[in-house]
Amino acid sequence: MININDIKNGMTVIVDGNICQIIEFLHVKPGKGPAFVRTKLKNLRTGATVEHTFNTNIKLEKANIEKMSMQFLYENSGMYNFMNMETYEQIELTKDALGDDAKYLKEGISIDISFYQGEVLGIILPEKITYLVTNTEPAVKGNTTNNATKDAELENGLTVRVPLFINNDDTIVVSTKDGKYDSRA
Repeated sequence: MININDIKNGMTVIVDGNICQIIEFLHVKPGKGPAFVRTKLKNLRTGATVEHTFNTNIKLEKANIEKMSMQFLYENSGMYNFMNMETYEQIELTKDALGDDAKYLKEGISIDISFYQGEVLGIILPEKITYLVTNTEPAVKGNTTNNATKDAELENGLTVRVPLFINNDDTIVVSTKDGKYDSRA
């Protein structure tokens, strides 16, 4: 158990039976009345963000989240297969368990999977991933108003907007935070 006054950003705690990560917190000492702590918590099971206020005498249970580095192997009819590179143990996750992160996966990529007491909470992608452009239209001369972009289909089926100078078989870097083109590889 940890005292509410000892919390830090990024810490994981159990609040009302839910596993939550502390996104931000603020100790408030009003002129009248007792002090309290205002927090913004992210539920790691559902992904929902809620604000919660605690009295300063509250103790919270710390949740020990394990992160395991794994490699994405393949997708087969909605089931995504990952392998632990040390033990060669494999696990399968559904598309629902991965959420929006599933669209960034490509075969052979290394990711972290977070667990709480054997329960899979989700995956942690690298900030940027390198992809091969498989299909894009050639640039049209004179079509350069301002920040001209075009669609490009990547090796994993993801479509992103890229600058006109990107061609088929180019390697590009895509940000997993917003799904946008970052640079050439």
